[in-house]
Amino acid sequence: MRVDVLGVGFDNVTMVEAVDAAAELLRADGAHYVVTPNPEIVEVCREQPQAMAAVNGADLVLPDGVGVVKGAAMLGTPLKEKTPGIEFAGHLMERMASEGKSLYLLGAKPGVAEEAGRRLTARYPGLKLAGTHDGYFQDDGPVVEDIRRSGADCVFVCLGAPKQELWMAKNGAATGARLLCGLGGSLDVFAGRVERAPEFWSKHGLEWFYRLCKEPRRIGRMMKLPLFLVHVKQEKGRRK
Repeated sequence: MRVDVLGVGFDNVTMVEAVDAAAELLRADGAHYVVTPNPEIVEVCREQPQAMAAVNGADLVLPDGVGVVKGAAMLGTPLKEKTPGIEFAGHLMERMASEGKSLYLLGAKPGVAEEAGRRLTARYPGLKLAGTHDGYFQDDGPVVEDIRRSGADCVFVCLGAPKQELWMAKNGAATGARLLCGLGGSLDVFAGRVERAPEFWSKHGLEWFYRLCKEPRRIGRMMKLPLFLVHVKQEKGRRK
């Protein structure tokens, strides 16, 4: 049973349970996809019904960040813990490496996915890199065909929200991959282009503030966090 936070249904799982569930999806027939919404994406879903449908249609919906966890608690339906997408991806790649699974990286600027692939295969011996493609394309067809030909078991789709969620919902089955994961800007981190917040900031739920200090241009996007909390309070009042 999912926990409803402003219309988005989150799976109430720990990180270990999330990775176990993803590993099962990798072994199951058909295509499946994972999304990792944060408060900003929840607000986008409230504004865009297609995005809401794509997010809620995922096989796993994981709370990326403390904001969603706090929101769920305020609504009286607490989630077990936050499961940040980039950390989920790391644990999943460990599992995939141990099983000899292959990964395709899609997104970011030209050259970033290739560099991320080199670093990831060095970090996770046994992980196979099926292929890469940047996020600067107009036609889905050739990209989908390239993934299908690669035989990838899993695809990290890093196109930004809600584009990546819509892309996975539309094209997932055609790629031939068992699992697709929407992971935003993770490829820039994996490639060493962007630094993650230090552990202190992450532990105290301030990773968003660290990123804002590093990238002040994100202020417009960050303003969705207080808006999210306002909407949570309004929803709490309606539920009483």
